[in-house]
Amino acid sequence: MATIHLTNEQFKARVADYTSSHTEFKFLGSRPALIDFYAEWCGPCKMLSPVLEELSEEFAGKVDIYKINVDEEEELSSLFGIRSIPTLIFVPMDGKLQRSQGAMGKAQLREAIESILLKQ
Repeated sequence: MATIHLTNEQFKARVADYTSSHTEFKFLGSRPALIDFYAEWCGPCKMLSPVLEELSEEFAGKVDIYKINVDEEEELSSLFGIRSIPTLIFVPMDGKLQRSQGAMGKAQLREAIESILLKQ
């Protein structure tokens, strides 16, 4: 399974319909998710992209990995307060969202997925 690029409407259907509640984030997914806010022109984003592709294969069926282009989805970027990219949002099945800014290596990102999203 490859990473999935989301539009605003797809985000509302798969992750959270923020239009129904502006005060509470209600996750709609069936498994934990990692959301990568990126831009095509961003060097660190380009370095992170193949790592996310590899991890999406490694964690297929356990974690959904989504990508959101900040230039195309300004409303989502604003909603999450994205000020620098890449920004990764970890969405566990229960608990609070966690955020990481900047590119990570594959081992570090794998460890974050396991400890935050899979709690291993």
